[in-house]
Amino acid sequence: MKVKVCGMREPDNIRLVAALQPDFMGFIFYDKSSRFAGNSITPELLAELPASIKKIGVFVNETTEVILATAQKYKLDLIQLHGHETPGQCRELQEAGIQIIKAFSVDDSFAFENMLLYERHCDYFLFDTRGRHYGGNGTTFDWELLKGYLSDKPYLLSGGLTLENLQTEAIEKLRPKPFAVDVNSGFEQEPGLKKVDELKLLLEQLRVKS
Repeated sequence: MKVKVCGMREPDNIRLVAALQPDFMGFIFYDKSSRFAGNSITPELLAELPASIKKIGVFVNETTEVILATAQKYKLDLIQLHGHETPGQCRELQEAGIQIIKAFSVDDSFAFENMLLYERHCDYFLFDTRGRHYGGNGTTFDWELLKGYLSDKPYLLSGGLTLENLQTEAIEKLRPKPFAVDVNSGFEQEPGLKKVDELKLLLEQLRVKS
């Protein structure tokens, strides 16, 4: 199972996490987020990262023009859309040659049928917990709801993931199984600053199982 570490912001912390070789690192370009990276990272910093790490830019209800300009500036590999973006905007970005992750906020009333119009224009889906904020709420949703996901599109599991709940048998029994787990607030000392030792342990454990 692959690992995405999201909400990276502090340069020294980014370098320490990158040394662990996660599969993906996520940088939030939503200025209302406490993990907003736009004022603290540079294209040169991201260029230092190992080539094996895919760089993901996270956007919320942003224009296509701004997303494309940011992706070019920072040489992003994927774009994650975490707001109320339309299938049409996903198509525009995909046609520009960018891989798209479309995030959906899940609670007991979520209907997986709402995703059908996005199928053709996204490369991955991401399921997060519906909360007050666009991600980083620190709570899990009922993973049993994923039994309603019948698409062949690979998905990332997000929402309140911690070292403890990722060690349980429940994550191994998920069907369909996640393509990747997306960790953020559950591995933080404070918003944007990750606990490197815990991430190291997580990556070691998941690599043993894979």
